[in-house]
Amino acid sequence: MRKGEQTREAILESAIRLASRVGLDGLTIGSLADELGLSKSGLFAHFGSKEELLVQMLERAAERFVEVVVKPALATPRGEPRVRALFELFLRWPEAVPQPGGCIFQAATVELDDRPGPARDRLVRMRRDWLAVVAEAVRRAIAEGHFRSDLDPEQFAFEMDGIALMWGHASRLLRDASADARASRAFEALLSAARTRRG
Repeated sequence: MRKGEQTREAILESAIRLASRVGLDGLTIGSLADELGLSKSGLFAHFGSKEELLVQMLERAAERFVEVVVKPALATPRGEPRVRALFELFLRWPEAVPQPGGCIFQAATVELDDRPGPARDRLVRMRRDWLAVVAEAVRRAIAEGHFRSDLDPEQFAFEMDGIALMWGHASRLLRDASADARASRAFEALLSAARTRRG
């Protein structure tokens, strides 16, 4: 990797960490330059605008999410084990890719949900891709006989994502010490309702 590419990677990793703390509005070329000890003009040369910085940061965050959540989960056995791995790795990804303020995608969702533009478009694409990965894992679990044949994979993905999002609110905003246990119970109930009934 060339020095310019290394610098760009370091900038984007730092942008993910900083934006998780201060939000996308708080992430500026000036604040990021201060964080990295770079000049504004030097950093500006890599991105050209704040919008481009946000798009590239979300792109890098999506790549890292695939590296630490999707790929390891897809390496687990098909069926319920893979669905479980997707859920558990999703909850832990802000630790695997340091985000001191919590999941960057949750922060970005709040700020970009009604703000059209390239950054929102990238976030929407990532979130849809994620739900599609979960739904496909559920389809495989149905094919493996782990889940009921009449299970709606998209509904399962919706509910699983909802548990993870509520876990983020409970653990970070509410500082609820029982957030992990509650998320685990909710997910186990979702799995139980999805399983093939035997007997």
